[in-house]
Amino acid sequence: MIKGIAKLILALNGNVSKTQIAAGFAWGVLLGLVPAGNAFWIVLFLLSFFFTHHHGGKIAALAILKIILPLLAVQIDKLGWYILHIDSLRPFFTSLYNMPFVPFTRFNNTLVMGGLASGIILWLPVFFLFVAIIPFYRNTIGPKIKNSKIVKTIAGFPLFSMIDDMIKD
Repeated sequence: MIKGIAKLILALNGNVSKTQIAAGFAWGVLLGLVPAGNAFWIVLFLLSFFFTHHHGGKIAALAILKIILPLLAVQIDKLGWYILHIDSLRPFFTSLYNMPFVPFTRFNNTLVMGGLASGIILWLPVFFLFVAIIPFYRNTIGPKIKNSKIVKTIAGFPLFSMIDDMIKD
């Protein structure tokens, strides 16, 4: 876990493309809003590996959203209920439910449908937000943090050199 966080910090401060990092955060938001533990989440997670993005950003956004998700559950549930009760989509959902594998995705669960819809809606705004934030971080915030006394003190600890060696491997 420490290695992943350290690599994310290196990516934010390094040569990794800002669009790759932003795409990683956007994938993390999508995966974070869909409840885990069903086939749909697993398929989305595996599908994400076919696209170029920063996996550390994906895991960071996913972890943050899984912590915050209980606060958003009521709104996500309402959105899912609304989508699943659209009369014009009912025949489509019925045909999906009658397919062999599709019911294992639990698409007819209001939290799954609401999380999927929220994630799809938020994917592009999160992507463009992070495309805008990353250069600001790299030019303004990053150098201030790097030159702070706290970071220089922490860099002198033996644990930091051990983490630095792990990252270089």
